[in-house]
Amino acid sequence: MVISEGSLMQEVYTYPRTNLENTPISHSTRIYSGANNHNTIQEFVIEKEYHVELLGHIFYDKELIVRYKTDVDSKRVFYSDLNGFQMSRRETYDKIPLQGNYYPMPSLAFIQGSNGKRLSVHSRQSLGVASLKDGWLEIMLDRRLTNDDGRGLGQGVIDNRPMNIIFHFLMESNVSSTSDPILNPLPLSPSLLSHCVGAHLNYPLHTFISKKPQEVSLQPPPRSFSPLASPLPCDLHIVNFKVPRPSKYSQQPVEDPRFVIILQRKKWDSSYFRESILGCTSIVNESVNLLSIFKDLTVSKIRTTSLNLLHDDMEMLGYVEQSRNIQDGQTMISPMEIQAYKLELQPHH
Repeated sequence: MVISEGSLMQEVYTYPRTNLENTPISHSTRIYSGANNHNTIQEFVIEKEYHVELLGHIFYDKELIVRYKTDVDSKRVFYSDLNGFQMSRRETYDKIPLQGNYYPMPSLAFIQGSNGKRLSVHSRQSLGVASLKDGWLEIMLDRRLTNDDGRGLGQGVIDNRPMNIIFHFLMESNVSSTSDPILNPLPLSPSLLSHCVGAHLNYPLHTFISKKPQEVSLQPPPRSFSPLASPLPCDLHIVNFKVPRPSKYSQQPVEDPRFVIILQRKKWDSSYFRESILGCTSIVNESVNLLSIFKDLTVSKIRTTSLNLLHDDMEMLGYVEQSRNIQDGQTMISPMEIQAYKLELQPHH
């Protein structure tokens, strides 16, 4: 065990002792703190990173599972996301085998008690999750199988590789009344803070360094980067911003806009909303003007399109409201909706 403490982070690294010659796992627990982390997402989470190596015949037909025991009276009911889009209610049943009580967890799972206390686990990988006892949440880190498990793969899983698995834990208490999850058969939604934690984990900022010095790189880098003219509402997520096809290969008409932005509005649980924590300036209860969304670019043309970018007739697709309002750049997106827009961008003169 190695304990590290600094002004930005505290970490406990553990290499557990087992009866095996080579321990297949080591893990770190991190808490971010300090003045530099004030009002950031990291200060609200506990980060756990597992290094897993199920290699060799000694681990044939072995599964590596991590189990968390809490005082949350969840009554073996928990929630996991469906393709990172919506939450599904899960319940453990004694009448089915243990493997039948495991459910997919693409990016998020949480348990919630009758008093509103909620423990959320955000993952960077798609894994399996279960809650076999009250207040428990266990996640399958890896497994090495010699036979097919009858779930469509058609063969065993023996091509394991060393990997790092990262979780972000978030503990929340409701600030307003909420329904009892045990009695409510409907799925719940993550909080707005939970959505931000998931985005922080699954959409990291990547830095690219040129091998040769460029003329522009001789200038000192800016201390901040903000391509948007103003912050977007906290529950509005940019799914993608791209050029769908390079112009020299494009078969689209010349007058068709060349850029595409895809927006999604998250559905979140308002009973866990803490505006002071997130510093949110706005929520999407009002329209967003796409014509003035970028700081150094002018949107000269805008058009609503389907998600596959092939159909621009929104009235034919049933999006009459979007077709009517988009001419002046204003857009309204309902919770759980995804909308795509074609843009023509010009630099400011």
